[in-house]
Amino acid sequence: MQSASEQSEAADRPAPPASPEHAYPDHWEADVVLRDGGTARIRPITADDADRLVSFYEQVSDESKYYRFFAPYPRLSAKDVHRFTHHDFVDRVGLAATVGGEFIATVRYDRIDERGMPASEPADEAEVAFLVQDAHQGRGVASALLEHIAAVARERDIRRFAAEVLPANNKMIKVFTDAGYTQKRSFEDGSVRLHLDLEPTDRSLAVQRAREQRAEARSVQRLLTPRSVAVVGTGRAPGGVGRTVLRNLLGAGFTGRVHAVNAALTDGPAELDGVPAHPSVTSIGEPVDLAIVAVPAERVPEVVADCGEHGVLGLVVLSAGYAESGPAGRERQRQLVRQARSYGMRIIGPNAFGIINTSEDVRLNASLAPHMPAAGRIGLFTQSGAIGIALLAGLHRHGAGLSSFISAGNRADVSGNDFLQHWYDDPGTDVVLLYLESIGNPRKFTRLARRTAAVKPVVVVKGARHSGSAPPGHRVPVTRIPHATVSALLRQAGVIRVDTVTELVDAGLLLAAQPLPAGPRVAILGNSESLGLLTYDACLTEGLRPLRPLDLTTAAGPADFRDALAAALADETSDAVVVTAIPWVGENGATESGDGEVLAASLREAVASVPAPVKPVVVVHVEMGGLAEALAVATSTRPAATGTRTTSVSVSVSASTPASTPASGSDTAPARRLTTPTGPDAPPHASAPPPVPPAQTATPAGTRSAEQGTAAQAPDRQTTIPAYPAAERAVRALAEAVRYGQWRRQAAEPGRVPEYEDIDEAGAAALIERVLGAGGDGDTRGVTLDTEDAGELLSRYGITVLPTLPAPTPDAAVAAARRLGYPVALKTTAPHLRHRPDLGGVRLDLATEEQLRTAYAELTEVLGKPEELQPVVQAMVPRGVDTLVRSAIDPAVGAVLSFGLSGAASELLGDTAHRLVPATDRDAAELVRSIRTAPLLFGWRGSAPVDTPALEELLLRVSRLVDDHPEVVAVSLEPVVVAPRGLSVLGATVRLAPPPPRTDLGPRRLPSY
Repeated sequence: MQSASEQSEAADRPAPPASPEHAYPDHWEADVVLRDGGTARIRPITADDADRLVSFYEQVSDESKYYRFFAPYPRLSAKDVHRFTHHDFVDRVGLAATVGGEFIATVRYDRIDERGMPASEPADEAEVAFLVQDAHQGRGVASALLEHIAAVARERDIRRFAAEVLPANNKMIKVFTDAGYTQKRSFEDGSVRLHLDLEPTDRSLAVQRAREQRAEARSVQRLLTPRSVAVVGTGRAPGGVGRTVLRNLLGAGFTGRVHAVNAALTDGPAELDGVPAHPSVTSIGEPVDLAIVAVPAERVPEVVADCGEHGVLGLVVLSAGYAESGPAGRERQRQLVRQARSYGMRIIGPNAFGIINTSEDVRLNASLAPHMPAAGRIGLFTQSGAIGIALLAGLHRHGAGLSSFISAGNRADVSGNDFLQHWYDDPGTDVVLLYLESIGNPRKFTRLARRTAAVKPVVVVKGARHSGSAPPGHRVPVTRIPHATVSALLRQAGVIRVDTVTELVDAGLLLAAQPLPAGPRVAILGNSESLGLLTYDACLTEGLRPLRPLDLTTAAGPADFRDALAAALADETSDAVVVTAIPWVGENGATESGDGEVLAASLREAVASVPAPVKPVVVVHVEMGGLAEALAVATSTRPAATGTRTTSVSVSVSASTPASTPASGSDTAPARRLTTPTGPDAPPHASAPPPVPPAQTATPAGTRSAEQGTAAQAPDRQTTIPAYPAAERAVRALAEAVRYGQWRRQAAEPGRVPEYEDIDEAGAAALIERVLGAGGDGDTRGVTLDTEDAGELLSRYGITVLPTLPAPTPDAAVAAARRLGYPVALKTTAPHLRHRPDLGGVRLDLATEEQLRTAYAELTEVLGKPEELQPVVQAMVPRGVDTLVRSAIDPAVGAVLSFGLSGAASELLGDTAHRLVPATDRDAAELVRSIRTAPLLFGWRGSAPVDTPALEELLLRVSRLVDDHPEVVAVSLEPVVVAPRGLSVLGATVRLAPPPPRTDLGPRRLPSY
């Protein structure tokens, strides 16, 4: 590696002041994904690493050594080895990147003073130097090491790095300059002197996340596009998991090399299913990119070691018996991940169903799915093998194509986050569908989902919502926030959140086949007035704006449908069209045959008549004649007869999942694509062999506006229109597309976090430091501020809390009222009565001393003694709507800002809206308007509208407080009375605690085991 250098380490320098040895910092250990998709382990260097360091140095070229030491330095002396392996982990720190237990790169820092001499605290600068093995240059190792050594330095109160680099060492200079830190550069004595400020910046964080995205996307791409695959655990007899996967690989037409591995094959060369068979992976005489592991769990470690020694890039572990089986299995899973990562390999699984890539260049079916899905534009990830089977079967039946499929099982390593990184810029994927039973890193998932949703739809169904714990085998952080809050935060990130697998498919098919609607206006047309009215009602239920249904009457024929749909598509008063259809009835009372095929051709012709697809079209049908036959045709993948042209209408009915499958919805009609031969020799009932579904029906995401959506027509204008057996399902899918389209348009012009000149950030920080300091350095429990401190802290952010005076006696209440001025309110503050005016603990508009004393007597007589009630007196404020504003920090999600109306009814109904902090002005406006009781704020039933701009400003000020000071772990303002002009905060609770660690701001690392 071209590397940074300190002044020659061989030169004698004054020894740094003695500093106490610290315990080994195991929290500095981390697994990272490198630029090429492989992994490495970063850990502190210790005295036990002397031999590894010498071996590593011997494999570094003379040129790299010269760049490191500014002079020829062929070998390390014993003094060098001792210096580079003995650290105090404070003033002298060394980190190594390892693969297979051996060093591939090192970095170290030495604390220095202003003269560049060795120093101890409080000196806050350090000299840093790197060395990377030549064989591992270009993999992004130095960039990853810089992130980690910088984090270590900040932890040890080092604020700047200094480095000297030879001018010819362009690669190392680029590592520093591309890192995004604030830096200075000078040229002294023939070398480039660099100074880096280690405080993270927006640019350094952006650089870090961009590198993370490229590395993790590449690691997934390596798994999906192997040039060679070995199936380990292939039995000699047909059947069994390994032999099944081998058959599926070959049946899909995998374009690379395939090998079978069976440890019992010790008699020399052999074949299984026509492919070379070997006793081990290391006995294969060529590179292997991907290994499918299908052996018992107790044999997996030897297989992993075998693959690691051979240089395999990734593993798909189908074997069960891991964390899903109990404590022993959890430990076995930890060891599996550690072992694989030590060789730089990533894992899908264990307990996985497999992976599929439908690209014609790969055609990989490394799964237990017996049929290769049609190629298409949908990326599908599931954590459940059973759900994966159901989804694959359902999508296959209606002809929907996939770009890739992953069933990750226990997802001990590769997770949905990794595939979001891949699909974000994958030109072959336009829609992302995810079935999740747990979210391992919610904060990161939300960030990645928001970025991906800005260019292509992300549809999520979450299983295990109400079980209160993660499914067996899933290692996830503990979160205290309810499922409804998680859903709200996902929607804030642009995720299309659905409740069932059926809805997942329904929404996915619409988004993959049709443009996004420009608004909520829906035209409805069809030959059934009743079905049109059902659709109209469903639109209103989903918050859409349906136009009056156009009844074509039961006498309408295909041409009438064609003309009506063409007119609706050209009409600027609608943003989407729903076509409703029932069978045509002949003169003798029998339904006409071939209804589905004829209607499909008419609708396709109408859509093709418009210049460009600008509106989505969906179909609601009831038992259309010939539909079942046409759907059944799509279950085959044989090529169409020569000379036969096809008409395609994508019919999204149901994935036809087994009744026992969780979250599968209630509708069971199969969802398929209607493919109708229309050539001159086509039979009337579509009995011709079915065509292969088109491999491409949309252009890559990111090239269209939100109005254009995710689907684009192929050059021949072949049209796919999703159809549903129930109005509710069609409209629900359409409503999700409307909401997503609106989010996309808003995301194109994001809101801003306002600046307020009256905020005293320094004063708030001083108060927080004083309060937390009073509890001692080791106190992590936190403290709830008293009324005075809470009011002072909030006032630093422009939030005024109405004074509250205690009233332990009637005379004290009278004295408080005189001080505040009449009229006043008398309230109880006992925990069981707090914020419960419905229990009678509040008396308002007390205008005289006599009224106050009477109210005091009534309260104490009915509810209890004063010492139990803890009564207080407060001045009256203008009447308005009682609301609440809260913020809390969840360790898994981060800071969450919440808003709702105050009172038992809203709490009982869960009518609270949530947004992540920091909130923008747009977030604040949406918070106020997204609760179901929002009409009370805007003049419901003739009442005066309240001052919502003042309410939005309060929300933004609370957000700023929590964002600026992570020690503020909870804020509750209740009630906040919002009047027609202004608002009053009547009660406030603030809790401080040492802030939880922000893993999303630290250096890149994989989840630890």
